[in-house]
Amino acid sequence: MDVGFIGLGQMGKAIAANLVRAGHRLIVWNRSAGPAEELARLGAEAAAHPRDTARAEVLMTMLADDEAARSVLLEQGVLDGARRGLVHVNLATVSVRFAQDLARVHRERGIAYVAAPVFGRPEVAREAKLNVLVAGESSAVSRVEPLLEAFAQRIWPLGSEPERANVVKLAGNFMIASALETMGEAVALARAYGIEGARLLEILTSTLFASPVYQGYGRLIAEQRFEPAAFPVRLGLKDVRLALQAGEAAHVPMPFGSVVRDSLLEAIAAGEADLDWAAVARVALRHAGLR
Repeated sequence: MDVGFIGLGQMGKAIAANLVRAGHRLIVWNRSAGPAEELARLGAEAAAHPRDTARAEVLMTMLADDEAARSVLLEQGVLDGARRGLVHVNLATVSVRFAQDLARVHRERGIAYVAAPVFGRPEVAREAKLNVLVAGESSAVSRVEPLLEAFAQRIWPLGSEPERANVVKLAGNFMIASALETMGEAVALARAYGIEGARLLEILTSTLFASPVYQGYGRLIAEQRFEPAAFPVRLGLKDVRLALQAGEAAHVPMPFGSVVRDSLLEAIAAGEADLDWAAVARVALRHAGLR
């Protein structure tokens, strides 16, 4: 299948590479040229302008936030120059409001739109084991399923309204952020009584919390290994803010979301914006005077 791909950060580059390996023909664009050149060495074509990617059968985008997506897709004219019959698959985490706006803009232009945000860190993407949340018109979803299968461990359909996939993604990231906050506070409690945080997390992630999120992030916290960041604190704050915005729009109180937001803000104030968001666990230690 001919695929355009915009956004080659850690996640996007890993996904695009899996598509090339699966035999799909890719034309790729990224704001900085280096990642596109890497994909070109694997067999992709590097586009001179983001609009060039929209001449494919399917366009996939993995951009950092609402502003980046708006700039590339709308202000730089990618959607205006789209090929007739194009399906756009948005893999990024965006706000619910922007997801709804994008769905409307696509309808007005006669372009099929599928939201397909993913669960998984870059190493999971490289292994083609992401969990993909999919929502959009059923015929469009069916067309792109062979592409999603090239990097997915499992595909989770969520109906015809694209924003539904984004709601689930934001809910999931909110739960991860909450787990990081509670692990940080639990480590601070244990440390105050002379118990090493690494030992506490080894016990808890082997027994009561033997799940991928607690085990994976627990190792990072135990080892204080926050660089290089697979998902930085600044993007974690962005996603928690989006979850809170979605809650407010639907009159859903999320009191713990405010706690997590403030901890992420404090981490950024301490100069940790570009560390992995597991570094938010340090905030509880600072509150307890243990760092």
